[in-house]
Amino acid sequence: MKKSICGLAALVTGLAVQPALADEITLSDADVGSEYTLMYDGFSDGSTIDGLTARIRLTLTGISGNDYMFAYNVSNTTSAPVTGSRISGFAFNTDPTISAASSTGAFSYTTLNSTYPNGIGTVDVCFKDASTGSCAGGGGGGIELGGSGDGTLTLSFASPTDTLSLSDFYVRYQSITGVSGVTSASGAGTVSSTSGGSDVPEPGMLALFGVALIGLAINRRRAVVARGSLRPAYAMA
Repeated sequence: MKKSICGLAALVTGLAVQPALADEITLSDADVGSEYTLMYDGFSDGSTIDGLTARIRLTLTGISGNDYMFAYNVSNTTSAPVTGSRISGFAFNTDPTISAASSTGAFSYTTLNSTYPNGIGTVDVCFKDASTGSCAGGGGGGIELGGSGDGTLTLSFASPTDTLSLSDFYVRYQSITGVSGVTSASGAGTVSSTSGGSDVPEPGMLALFGVALIGLAINRRRAVVARGSLRPAYAMA
């Protein structure tokens, strides 16, 4: 019995240290203009760090050939008990597999197929504040506590793709203060809201619209007939 309890405790502990996977975003031509807001936590060595948070907004701005183009906004929303932090990069996975990436703005350096810290493992692409050669981050740029930064990014694929899926969203925190023994950490994101995009009418709405047009035509015809029946008698002689 004691062994079973110990084994269960070890299993729970093992599960606790695994970072949570983020939501998936599926994109196509109909989603150009859509904005996706992701909220991030913070963790290190399997423990969540209270107050260590971030927000990223991704907007699909266009699709051209093999490329998907985005605008991004990264905000460092960290609060007490954390007294300081710096977001040095963010990352996610793609389906299909990405073949190249570029970016501008606050995170103008990219790396493909690199290991992300804090037990996350390999990610498909990351965007960083410095040319470090890995997704672990470095340098002194990025977004300080209370700040935000903008930019653009382009994801390129080996051939045109009608549908793109983004998943497993992460951020990298560095220069952390106010937390004993922790100076860097990572965070996992979940989609909190979606807005915009190209609205395509559902079949049911199209049917209702057709019925409305038919009704309008019938009413107009009745009005014409009614006007004809009201002509003066001398006009009909």
